[in-house]
Amino acid sequence: MKLYVGVTDNDWYRFLSQLPNVDEVNFWKPGGKVRFQALTPGEFFLFKLKGDTRIAGGGVFTHASLLPVSLAWEAFKEKNGASTFESMRTQIASLRSAPVGSHEDFQIGCVLIQQPIFLPEKMQCQA
Repeated sequence: MKLYVGVTDNDWYRFLSQLPNVDEVNFWKPGGKVRFQALTPGEFFLFKLKGDTRIAGGGVFTHASLLPVSLAWEAFKEKNGASTFESMRTQIASLRSAPVGSHEDFQIGCVLIQQPIFLPEKMQCQA
């Protein structure tokens, strides 16, 4: 069995760690050019905080796809790590290497993680 350590956007992590009863999350990949293939369903995906060396949580990898950002919002809503479509879109657009138009429905990578856990800071471990 393999595991993967994904560098997470800190705002994504903070938002989701505060939601009650989260059964799945969309770990998005802002570039949207290559579908995630590092794991097979059932393997573990860990969350590493961006700019830090701590593992802050994880879950079970289920599925990966490439979707327009609007469809990702429709499929996962707040489980994308933002309270609104506009805040999610702005967050992802700021992390892309190429600028996007204000109304562009750009493609993102979507990595579905089930049974996510978000560790309190005192329980986070060094990667």
